[in-house]
Amino acid sequence: MTPLSRRAFAVAAAASLLVSCDDGATDHATTALPKDEATPPPSSPSSPSSPAPSGAVRPLGRSVPVRLLIPAIEVDTPVIRLGLAPDGTVEVPPVTDHDRAGWYRHSPTPGQTGPSVILGHVTVGPYGDGVFRRLARLRRGERIEARLENGTTAEFTVDSVRTVAKADFPANDVYGDVNRPALRLITCGGPRTGEEYRDNVIVFATLSPTAR
Repeated sequence: MTPLSRRAFAVAAAASLLVSCDDGATDHATTALPKDEATPPPSSPSSPSSPAPSGAVRPLGRSVPVRLLIPAIEVDTPVIRLGLAPDGTVEVPPVTDHDRAGWYRHSPTPGQTGPSVILGHVTVGPYGDGVFRRLARLRRGERIEARLENGTTAEFTVDSVRTVAKADFPANDVYGDVNRPALRLITCGGPRTGEEYRDNVIVFATLSPTAR
Protein backbone atom coordinates (compact mmCIF):
# COMPACT_ATOMS: atom_id res chain seq x y z
CA MET A 1 0.00 0.00 0.00
CA THR A 2 1.07 3.57 -0.58
CA PRO A 3 1.66 5.82 2.48
CA LEU A 4 -1.68 7.54 1.84
CA SER A 5 -3.64 4.31 1.55
CA ARG A 6 -1.93 2.89 4.64
CA ARG A 7 -2.88 6.00 6.60
CA ALA A 8 -6.44 5.95 5.27
CA PHE A 9 -6.79 2.26 6.09
CA ALA A 10 -5.56 2.78 9.65
CA VAL A 11 -7.79 5.77 10.29
CA ALA A 12 -10.84 4.09 8.76
CA ALA A 13 -10.43 0.83 10.59
CA ALA A 14 -9.66 2.48 13.91
CA ALA A 15 -12.70 4.71 13.57
CA SER A 16 -14.97 1.71 13.06
CA LEU A 17 -13.61 -0.48 15.80
CA LEU A 18 -13.34 2.08 18.53
CA VAL A 19 -16.94 3.25 18.35
CA SER A 20 -19.06 0.53 16.76
CA CYS A 21 -18.95 -2.32 19.23
CA ASP A 22 -22.16 -1.59 21.06
CA ASP A 23 -25.03 -4.02 21.34
CA GLY A 24 -26.52 -3.05 18.03
CA ALA A 25 -28.16 0.27 18.74
CA THR A 26 -26.42 1.60 15.63
CA ASP A 27 -25.37 -0.22 12.51
CA HIS A 28 -22.34 1.84 11.53
CA ALA A 29 -19.59 3.89 13.10
CA THR A 30 -20.33 7.40 14.27
CA THR A 31 -16.88 8.89 13.83
CA ALA A 32 -16.34 10.54 10.44
CA LEU A 33 -13.02 10.18 8.67
CA PRO A 34 -10.87 13.20 7.91
CA LYS A 35 -12.05 14.76 4.65
CA ASP A 36 -8.95 13.84 2.64
CA GLU A 37 -9.18 10.21 3.74
CA ALA A 38 -12.87 9.54 3.29
CA THR A 39 -12.36 7.21 0.32
CA PRO A 40 -9.27 5.08 0.83
CA PRO A 41 -8.06 3.27 -2.31
CA PRO A 42 -7.97 -0.53 -2.30
CA SER A 43 -4.75 -2.23 -1.29
CA SER A 44 -2.46 -3.29 -4.08
CA PRO A 45 -2.91 -6.99 -4.80
CA SER A 46 -0.15 -9.45 -4.05
CA SER A 47 0.75 -11.96 -6.73
CA PRO A 48 1.05 -15.65 -5.78
CA SER A 49 4.58 -15.46 -7.17
CA SER A 50 5.61 -12.51 -5.00
CA PRO A 51 8.79 -13.29 -3.09
CA ALA A 52 8.22 -14.12 0.56
CA PRO A 53 10.52 -12.91 3.33
CA SER A 54 13.19 -15.43 4.34
CA GLY A 55 11.62 -18.22 6.38
CA ALA A 56 8.08 -16.90 5.84
CA VAL A 57 5.08 -18.47 4.17
CA ARG A 58 4.54 -17.45 0.55
CA PRO A 59 1.59 -15.04 0.21
CA LEU A 60 -1.56 -15.93 -1.68
CA GLY A 61 -3.05 -13.98 -4.56
CA ARG A 62 -5.87 -11.53 -3.97
CA SER A 63 -9.24 -13.23 -3.47
CA VAL A 64 -12.14 -11.96 -1.38
CA PRO A 65 -13.10 -13.99 1.73
CA VAL A 66 -16.55 -15.56 1.62
CA ARG A 67 -16.57 -17.69 4.78
CA LEU A 68 -14.74 -17.78 8.13
CA LEU A 69 -14.34 -20.88 10.31
CA ILE A 70 -12.87 -20.98 13.81
CA PRO A 71 -13.43 -24.54 15.08
CA ALA A 72 -12.22 -23.92 18.65
CA ILE A 73 -15.02 -21.42 19.32
CA GLU A 74 -17.64 -22.86 16.95
CA VAL A 75 -17.63 -20.02 14.44
CA ASP A 76 -18.80 -20.87 10.93
CA THR A 77 -20.02 -17.71 9.25
CA PRO A 78 -20.41 -16.15 5.83
CA VAL A 79 -18.25 -13.07 5.39
CA ILE A 80 -19.65 -9.88 3.92
CA ARG A 81 -17.72 -6.93 2.52
CA LEU A 82 -17.51 -3.70 4.48
CA GLY A 83 -16.57 -0.30 3.16
CA LEU A 84 -17.62 3.25 3.95
CA ALA A 85 -21.13 4.54 4.58
CA PRO A 86 -22.44 7.50 2.50
CA ASP A 87 -21.62 9.90 5.35
CA GLY A 88 -17.96 8.90 5.32
CA THR A 89 -18.10 6.66 8.37
CA VAL A 90 -16.94 3.06 8.34
CA GLU A 91 -19.47 0.31 7.92
CA VAL A 92 -19.79 -2.56 10.37
CA PRO A 93 -21.81 -5.76 9.90
CA PRO A 94 -25.56 -5.16 10.04
CA VAL A 95 -27.38 -5.99 13.25
CA THR A 96 -29.49 -9.04 12.41
CA ASP A 97 -30.40 -12.43 13.75
CA HIS A 98 -27.63 -14.91 12.82
CA ASP A 99 -25.29 -12.01 12.15
CA ARG A 100 -22.21 -12.39 9.98
CA ALA A 101 -18.59 -11.30 10.15
CA GLY A 102 -17.41 -8.58 7.80
CA TRP A 103 -14.11 -8.09 5.96
CA TYR A 104 -12.93 -4.49 5.63
CA ARG A 105 -12.42 -4.30 1.87
CA HIS A 106 -9.68 -1.66 1.99
CA SER A 107 -7.45 -4.12 3.85
CA PRO A 108 -5.55 -6.97 2.14
CA THR A 109 -7.54 -10.11 1.47
CA PRO A 110 -6.67 -13.05 3.76
CA GLY A 111 -3.37 -14.55 2.63
CA GLN A 112 -2.03 -11.40 0.99
CA THR A 113 0.94 -9.67 2.56
CA GLY A 114 -0.25 -7.31 5.27
CA PRO A 115 -2.97 -7.28 7.93
CA SER A 116 -6.37 -8.47 6.70
CA VAL A 117 -9.09 -7.18 9.05
CA ILE A 118 -12.36 -8.93 9.87
CA LEU A 119 -14.92 -7.42 12.24
CA GLY A 120 -17.73 -9.06 14.15
CA HIS A 121 -20.22 -8.19 16.86
CA VAL A 122 -20.06 -9.64 20.35
CA THR A 123 -23.76 -8.89 20.86
CA VAL A 124 -26.46 -7.85 18.40
CA GLY A 125 -29.07 -5.89 20.33
CA PRO A 126 -32.41 -7.73 20.57
CA TYR A 127 -30.95 -10.81 18.87
CA GLY A 128 -28.55 -11.67 21.71
CA ASP A 129 -25.10 -13.13 21.14
CA GLY A 130 -23.01 -12.01 18.17
CA VAL A 131 -20.85 -14.10 15.86
CA PHE A 132 -17.65 -13.18 17.77
CA ARG A 133 -19.11 -13.69 21.26
CA ARG A 134 -16.41 -16.25 22.17
CA LEU A 135 -13.47 -14.57 20.45
CA ALA A 136 -11.65 -13.89 23.73
CA ARG A 137 -11.49 -17.65 24.40
CA LEU A 138 -9.13 -18.31 21.49
CA ARG A 139 -5.64 -19.43 22.42
CA ARG A 140 -2.22 -19.41 20.78
CA GLY A 141 -1.83 -22.17 18.20
CA GLU A 142 -5.52 -22.54 17.38
CA ARG A 143 -6.67 -22.54 13.78
CA ILE A 144 -8.65 -20.04 11.73
CA GLU A 145 -9.77 -20.74 8.16
CA ALA A 146 -10.74 -18.08 5.64
CA ARG A 147 -12.40 -19.57 2.57
CA LEU A 148 -11.83 -17.41 -0.46
CA GLU A 149 -13.86 -16.61 -3.54
CA ASN A 150 -11.41 -18.44 -5.82
CA GLY A 151 -11.93 -21.74 -3.96
CA THR A 152 -8.73 -21.51 -1.92
CA THR A 153 -8.67 -21.79 1.88
CA ALA A 154 -6.22 -19.57 3.74
CA GLU A 155 -5.41 -21.21 7.07
CA PHE A 156 -4.06 -19.07 9.89
CA THR A 157 -2.58 -19.88 13.29
CA VAL A 158 -3.38 -17.71 16.30
CA ASP A 159 -0.30 -15.93 17.65
CA SER A 160 -1.95 -14.02 20.47
CA VAL A 161 -5.24 -12.70 21.81
CA ARG A 162 -5.28 -9.31 23.50
CA THR A 163 -7.98 -7.45 25.39
CA VAL A 164 -7.21 -3.75 25.46
CA ALA A 165 -9.02 -0.64 26.60
CA LYS A 166 -10.50 1.26 23.66
CA ALA A 167 -8.67 4.34 24.90
CA ASP A 168 -5.38 2.47 24.43
CA PHE A 169 -6.21 0.76 21.13
CA PRO A 170 -2.89 -0.41 19.56
CA ALA A 171 -3.49 0.94 16.06
CA ASN A 172 0.10 0.43 14.90
CA ASP A 173 0.13 -3.20 16.04
CA VAL A 174 -3.20 -3.90 14.37
CA TYR A 175 -3.01 -1.94 11.13
CA GLY A 176 0.69 -1.28 10.63
CA ASP A 177 2.63 -2.81 7.76
CA VAL A 178 3.96 -6.33 8.19
CA ASN A 179 6.05 -8.29 5.70
CA ARG A 180 3.94 -11.43 5.92
CA PRO A 181 0.29 -12.42 5.49
CA ALA A 182 -1.53 -11.65 8.74
CA LEU A 183 -5.09 -11.70 10.02
CA ARG A 184 -6.75 -9.51 12.64
CA LEU A 185 -10.12 -10.40 14.14
CA ILE A 186 -11.68 -7.68 16.26
CA THR A 187 -14.73 -7.35 18.47
CA CYS A 188 -15.62 -5.83 21.82
CA GLY A 189 -15.15 -7.13 25.33
CA GLY A 190 -14.58 -6.25 28.94
CA PRO A 191 -17.08 -4.52 31.22
CA ARG A 192 -20.24 -3.15 29.68
CA THR A 193 -22.03 0.06 30.57
CA GLY A 194 -25.39 0.41 28.88
CA GLU A 195 -24.80 -0.21 25.19
CA GLU A 196 -21.04 0.28 25.30
CA TYR A 197 -18.15 -2.08 26.01
CA ARG A 198 -14.98 -0.69 27.54
CA ASP A 199 -12.49 -2.87 25.67
CA ASN A 200 -11.63 -4.40 22.33
CA VAL A 201 -10.67 -8.05 21.87
CA ILE A 202 -8.07 -8.48 19.13
CA VAL A 203 -6.85 -11.78 17.68
CA PHE A 204 -3.47 -11.70 15.91
CA ALA A 205 -2.81 -14.59 13.53
CA THR A 206 -0.37 -15.48 10.72
CA LEU A 207 -0.76 -17.58 7.59
CA SER A 208 0.04 -21.26 8.03
CA PRO A 209 2.38 -23.08 5.58
CA THR A 210 -0.37 -24.76 3.58
CA ALA A 211 -3.35 -23.43 1.67
CA ARG A 212 -5.85 -25.58 -0.13
